[in-house]
Amino acid sequence: MQGIRFNKSGLDNTDLRDFVEDGNLPLYLVSGDGIILHANKAELELLGYEADEYIGRHIADFYVERDVANDVLARLSAGEEINKFPAQMRARDGSIKHVEITSSGRFRDGELVDTRCFTMDVTELTLARQELKRQDDRFQQILEAFPIPFSTTDKTGMIPYYNRAAVEFAGREPDIGKDKWCVTFRLFTPDGKELPHAECPMAIALKEKRPVRNVEALAQHPDGTLFPFLPFPTPILDENGELTGAVNMLVDLTELKRAEEAGNHLAAIVESSSDAIVSKDLNGVIKSWNRAAERLFGYTADEVIGKSVTTLIPADHLDEEPQILARIRSGERVESFETVRRRKDGSLVPVSLTISPVRDASGHIGGASKIARDISASKESEHRIRMLMREVNHRVKNQYSVILSMIRETNKRSETPEVFERRVRERIMALARSHDLLVSADWKGATIFELVLAQAKPFGHEDRISMSGPSITLSPNAVQYLGMAFHELATNSAKYGVLSGSSGRIAVDWHVFDSDGKQTVRLTWSEVDGPEVKSIASSGFGTVVLTRVAPLAVSGTADLQHSKRAIVWTLEAPVAFVEASLLDGEST
Repeated sequence: MQGIRFNKSGLDNTDLRDFVEDGNLPLYLVSGDGIILHANKAELELLGYEADEYIGRHIADFYVERDVANDVLARLSAGEEINKFPAQMRARDGSIKHVEITSSGRFRDGELVDTRCFTMDVTELTLARQELKRQDDRFQQILEAFPIPFSTTDKTGMIPYYNRAAVEFAGREPDIGKDKWCVTFRLFTPDGKELPHAECPMAIALKEKRPVRNVEALAQHPDGTLFPFLPFPTPILDENGELTGAVNMLVDLTELKRAEEAGNHLAAIVESSSDAIVSKDLNGVIKSWNRAAERLFGYTADEVIGKSVTTLIPADHLDEEPQILARIRSGERVESFETVRRRKDGSLVPVSLTISPVRDASGHIGGASKIARDISASKESEHRIRMLMREVNHRVKNQYSVILSMIRETNKRSETPEVFERRVRERIMALARSHDLLVSADWKGATIFELVLAQAKPFGHEDRISMSGPSITLSPNAVQYLGMAFHELATNSAKYGVLSGSSGRIAVDWHVFDSDGKQTVRLTWSEVDGPEVKSIASSGFGTVVLTRVAPLAVSGTADLQHSKRAIVWTLEAPVAFVEASLLDGEST
């Protein structure tokens, strides 16, 4: 082999030539100007050329990049030894071989004569490295695009890698080679106590060589904002079980905590609501049941959850449920639907239902929420109002009759229109005062004491009137007619009797006694020591009211007597026609 020198190892030239020629290490000899002088079998087999196709050509013809070949020759010419210089050579079939060149030059008189080049085929290794790099790059891209904050540490806790989601999570750019364990600025326990990074879940995972789970913490942004999160630190062990580092995923719990808080708030509202709130699926199966529902229907949550809502529906109302569910499935809200439902004890209760569709996160309707309000009280109020309106209508008609009679009788006994107008006005005002007493007592009646005082008050001198007797609440009918009688007595007294002067007194007393087995009340108005009584007109309107109208209205009798200085009016009537209620005790 021209240009190859052999050492004195004990091998003859033939043996050494065979070793070089037939060895497995590719070898070629290049002249100082780059012409290939010789190549062994391994070199030719590496590139797939025949000897006459390879030897005699410039080495740069076989390099993918000629500049690389020229760079190698330049370095060798400068006396530099080349060791594992990476290059790419083109094989005869067009494929690219990745090689490492090791070479040194032989010089004469300072000029490069030739160089021996050993070629190491590293194609498979290079392709494997490239594939690993591609996979590593792809993995890095995946991690960068990963929406969950992710970071790694070495076995000492130093952070060599984090993705962009981790930067957004921490609100800062971690300092590679300085920050340890966690990417966050500061850490706190859930109760607000500061947590050193060296005691954080990642530090524990590295120290104890185990994953740490379900340990919540608070992280702080550089701007001071605190937010809850859940870390998932996991140690990485090699095939021998030795710790090499760890990975960590971080889950921001802010929205979850808000949702939990909102859910708890809503649950508290539902639980404390005075209205029954029930949820059901689209098959009518009860899913939730609040305390108000227990109070309204008598079932506990355990007794009805999982059962059909038809448990609460009377047989004659069962057709309502399919109609309600059909409206819910179409997304319709059922407003203020009044119906009847059945309690656990079998009793029926009137309710007003408001039913709304319940949608999941994607907007699909999965059930319904029902608010049931007990309207028993309002129904009873409606009934009472209707009854009251009928009663008012009846009483107004009675009032019309009384007023018409009053007008007719007053007209008969009035000398002039002015007298008529004045007397009618006074008597209607008296009737109004009795009416006011009834209204203030919800038309339940008024006591004799209240009625006498109301009718006498407009005339003054109430201090001259004394009253005594058991506390009797007069019926509304008795209030109106006895009120007219007391008005006539007080009017007469203000004109001619005790209430007109400075002397005398009026005593009103009443008591209850038995008359032929019937409870009877005797009521007396007595005026004594007043001005002299001239006479009492037997046909006057007041006399008619006292002796005929008032006693007839309460199925009783009356007597009107007078002497020189006294007037006494006495009424006797069955208690049943006078009294609304009879209470023990005396009123004076």
